[in-house]
Amino acid sequence: MEVPTRRNPFIYWISLFLTVQFGNAFYLPGSYMHTYSNGDQIYAKVNSLTSIETELPYSYYSLPYCKPLVGIKKSAENLGELLRGDQIDNSPYLFRMNVNQSIYLCTTTPLNENEVKLLKQRTRDLYQVNMILDNLPVMRFANQNGIKIQWTGFPVGYTPPDGSADYIINHLKFKVLVHEYEGNGVEIIGTGEEGMGVISEADKKKVSGYEIVGFQVIPCSVKRNPEVMTKLHMYDNISLTNCPSELDKYQPIREQERISFTYEVEFVKSDIRWPSRWDAYLKMEGSRVHWFSILNSLMVIFFLAGIVFVIFLRTVRRDLTRYEELDKEAQAQMNEELSGWKLVVGDVFREPDGSKLLCVMVGDGVQILGMAAVTIVFAALGFMSPASRGMLLTGMIVLYLFLGIAAGYVSVRLWRTIKGTSEGWRLISWLSACFFPGIAFIILTALNFLLWGSKSTGAIPISLYFELLFLWFCISVPLTLIGGFMGTKAQQIEYPVRTNQIPREIPARKYPSWLLVLGAGTLPFGTLFIELFFILSSIWLGRFYYVFGFLLVVLLLLVIVCAEVSVVLTYMHLCVEDWRWWWKSFFASGSVALYVFLYSINYLVFDLQSLSGPVSAILYLGYSLLMAIAIMLSTGTIGFLMSFYFVHYLFSSVKID
Repeated sequence: MEVPTRRNPFIYWISLFLTVQFGNAFYLPGSYMHTYSNGDQIYAKVNSLTSIETELPYSYYSLPYCKPLVGIKKSAENLGELLRGDQIDNSPYLFRMNVNQSIYLCTTTPLNENEVKLLKQRTRDLYQVNMILDNLPVMRFANQNGIKIQWTGFPVGYTPPDGSADYIINHLKFKVLVHEYEGNGVEIIGTGEEGMGVISEADKKKVSGYEIVGFQVIPCSVKRNPEVMTKLHMYDNISLTNCPSELDKYQPIREQERISFTYEVEFVKSDIRWPSRWDAYLKMEGSRVHWFSILNSLMVIFFLAGIVFVIFLRTVRRDLTRYEELDKEAQAQMNEELSGWKLVVGDVFREPDGSKLLCVMVGDGVQILGMAAVTIVFAALGFMSPASRGMLLTGMIVLYLFLGIAAGYVSVRLWRTIKGTSEGWRLISWLSACFFPGIAFIILTALNFLLWGSKSTGAIPISLYFELLFLWFCISVPLTLIGGFMGTKAQQIEYPVRTNQIPREIPARKYPSWLLVLGAGTLPFGTLFIELFFILSSIWLGRFYYVFGFLLVVLLLLVIVCAEVSVVLTYMHLCVEDWRWWWKSFFASGSVALYVFLYSINYLVFDLQSLSGPVSAILYLGYSLLMAIAIMLSTGTIGFLMSFYFVHYLFSSVKID
């Protein structure tokens, strides 16, 4: 099926709109549907070997598996796949549509000491083989304590509980679910690897046939006679094999052993339609937990909203109304008797310590927050399907690059507001372009040396390093400088009150103010910690995460909570005559990152108990630290900008000469 590559954009979008409005059915996530006729050849692909014990992916062909007759060929990979450590190669596993077969692949040469050691290590580290057919990952089912559990991939081998020996999985029983497609009644839009387009009426007639809607496997270990098997050729038919239940009939992993690889395939007709074929992978368990998280967040929001309501309508409004009703003499007399936030009117907009760093961090926070919000919105609408591997990460990187213009604009405009001049805006723009990417580059480089030392496919290739540096300095930096230049031309934010030359002394307090700031982070953390569990499970336990609708709601609630927490704490500090609110408003909401990092450590200790080796633990902590820094910048920015607006509004209502 071919889709025209050149098309009038206006006609294209009109046809797209009509398709959405009047089509009988509509499917957005994923790639184009492939239809096959009886007997069509279909080759499976293999991805990197993965393990929840080590989190270090390795190439499939790092183990002595059968290789394709045409040689190993890597599939084209996008930026996100490379950063995830995916390495998709072709494989010798060949299926013919609707032809049930039992096939011989190959017999290895006698295993040497290194191969045996590697196979045993991969088996005991619970490495999984990840196979793909028609863009669907293979799925297997297992029973644990009477509960049926589904997994993607199948193990490299099997080690019995007594650990006496290790056995390799060398026979696979595949079940391919197919649905007969008549070629009418369905409109499909693809957003996957094949691009985007609409299937026309003429195309429908060409694509009638069978579509693959499921890919399942039962892995077995079967000891075979190598003398008999070596007389066969690849893809010769063999008799059907039952998976043995006795260990003495398993294929052991030991030196000088020759292992024969075979597989069976059975095609089963299914009522599952192609648009619904990912449902089996994306089953959302624990939806009640997500709703509980949202309701819990709403309770926190209403509680904080009540406090803000009291501050604005009862305290602030009452004070301002009383103040405005007095004549000038009474105001002058009242100024001498003022207390609380009204006393810091001449210091509230005094330049904070480290103002340059504050501007840079706020600018980077806007960039990260914008990237996260746009990505989650597009993912919730279905534009970033799990069928398009790596597209989520690729989309995030592209958005981050182009949102550099927002980072430059915000940081430079804040700098102008604080300093009252545009002098030094180029330095601010450069720092905004290099601050967070520089931290990420240092952390990822350190982790990459560990991956290189482990010879993992998760290591970033040197060529990709240069590509990332090119994107950084040739796209992100120039756009940040352009945004900074726009910030110099934007209207300057004027302070509503003048700042005194001599700073006011801050009264001594019984307890350090930073203690309250750090404690404030618990409220935003309560909004997101349940969703954080599902996200960490998706990243480190190999589970699919596709509840972006819930995630979008949680993001909105998090923004509201961060804004409310920061405003409340800023007002509390001003009431005790503490005019140093700038950094405290940033960290009042940004301190949630501390709790996120501590929760990540808790998750490592109690939920990733199987994680083995110092390398795996360092990788986990490194990525968690990077995530926490990004959360600190984005949430801190929310709190600071809202507090700045609050303080500006509050003191713009006060008329003190």
